[in-house]
Amino acid sequence: MIRLREVLSLPFSAKAGWPTLIQVSPSIPTLAWLLVLPMALLPPVLLYYAGTHYGDEFIQGFHDRNWRFFTTTLFMAQLLTFFVMGWLIQAVSESHKLGFQYAQSYLIAALAPLPLWLSSLVLLIPIIWVNAFVGLAGFLLSSGMVFNGIRAMTHEKGKDTEAMSTAIIVISASLIAWILLLVLIWAF
Repeated sequence: MIRLREVLSLPFSAKAGWPTLIQVSPSIPTLAWLLVLPMALLPPVLLYYAGTHYGDEFIQGFHDRNWRFFTTTLFMAQLLTFFVMGWLIQAVSESHKLGFQYAQSYLIAALAPLPLWLSSLVLLIPIIWVNAFVGLAGFLLSSGMVFNGIRAMTHEKGKDTEAMSTAIIVISASLIAWILLLVLIWAF
C-alpha cells in the first residue's frame, strides 16, 4: 500500500512512491472510474459555483458566462484528455525507446492532473490572484509528476535525456491543448 508521504513526493522524485504504484499497476478502467472521473468533477463543480456566486467582482465579465456549457465542456475535455494524454505518453515513449508498458502511460496520465484538480479547491476563495498563484503551483506540480513518472517508468539506465524529452513533449502538448480549449470556451 502506498503511504501519504510517498504520494506527496510523486512530483519531486522518481524513486519515492512511483515504484509502489508500478508494482500495484491498477488497470486503465480502474484508473478511469475510481480516480479520473471523480477528480475531474472537482474543477467544473467549483468553477460553476464561482461563476454563479462571485460575479464580476472576481473577473470582469465573469458573471455573464454560460456556466453550464463551460463546465460541462470542461468536464468532458478532462475525461478525453486522460485518454489522449495516455496515448501521447505511450507514443512518445515508444519513439524514444523507453520501454513503457501501455498501462504505465495511463497511470501517469491519471496521476499527473491531481495537483491541478486539487488546486481548483481554491475557487472557494473569491480572490483572483490567489486562484492564479495556486493554479500555477498546480501546473508546476503536475509537470513534476509527468517528468518523474516518466523517469520512474523508464526501464533502461542512461535514458535520462530521452525521458526529459518525452516529458517536455507531453507537458507542452497538454499546455497548448488546455490553453486552446479555455480560449475557445471563454469566447462563447
